[in-house]
Amino acid sequence: MPRKPVGDRPMTNAERRARHGAARAAALPVIQYRRAADRRSRARRWSDTVAVLVALQAEYAAWLDALPETLRDGATGEALQAIVDLDRDDLLAIDPPRGYGRD
Repeated sequence: MPRKPVGDRPMTNAERRARHGAARAAALPVIQYRRAADRRSRARRWSDTVAVLVALQAEYAAWLDALPETLRDGATGEALQAIVDLDRDDLLAIDPPRGYGRD
């Protein structure tokens, strides 16, 4: 996704280069963020994801219970009921295969 222009119009290449040179001359620190690598195994990521889904389903069930009767027949109530009605036993029963002796 491209950045938004700094001014009212996009900078030209020369303006961008001049700005970069000025920042380097001023010795401003360049901050770069990098996402940490996920070192969990696939099986561990699967079990963590299923645990999050189960927790979310419980939260949606609590939301549905707290929903007033007048809103249960609307789109919100129907969507919450569909989430609560999902069968999570199939997901919990799945045990992913182990991979090449690394898991």
